[in-house]
Amino acid sequence: MSIEVQVKQLPHGKGLRLPEYKTDGAAGADVTAAIPKGKTIKLYTGERAAVPTGLSVAIPPGYEIQVRPRSGLAFEHGVTIVNAPGTIDSDYRGEIKVMLLNLGVEPFVVQRGDRIAQLVLAEVPQITWDEVGELPKSGRGSGGFGSTGK
Repeated sequence: MSIEVQVKQLPHGKGLRLPEYKTDGAAGADVTAAIPKGKTIKLYTGERAAVPTGLSVAIPPGYEIQVRPRSGLAFEHGVTIVNAPGTIDSDYRGEIKVMLLNLGVEPFVVQRGDRIAQLVLAEVPQITWDEVGELPKSGRGSGGFGSTGK
């Protein structure tokens, strides 16, 4: 199944790849850093930065794009996304930026064209809230935060 999402490459993203799936079964399309040529972003342990992608999108109503960490960056460098998964709403038309966070022990350098995150299109129905006086009973009840054991 394929859903069309309009994408605009901003001037500082020209020459970079559009988001792309690396395998036929990939859920996420890799997105790259649109840092100016010759510049880098260096993240020391515990630091975060909003990394530009040079892209803006028009997502169909009823959908969002989730911005997710790349497993290779997380495993090899301890780099993740601060608000993972990030949400791009269907009515947002600004530049997609990825809020990277370095949880690793070594500084991490981001260069132009580096694959920094994955974008996943997801359907998101709007909720109609039905306020009630009592909720139906369940086997779990109100137990949370470790209530089901290890």
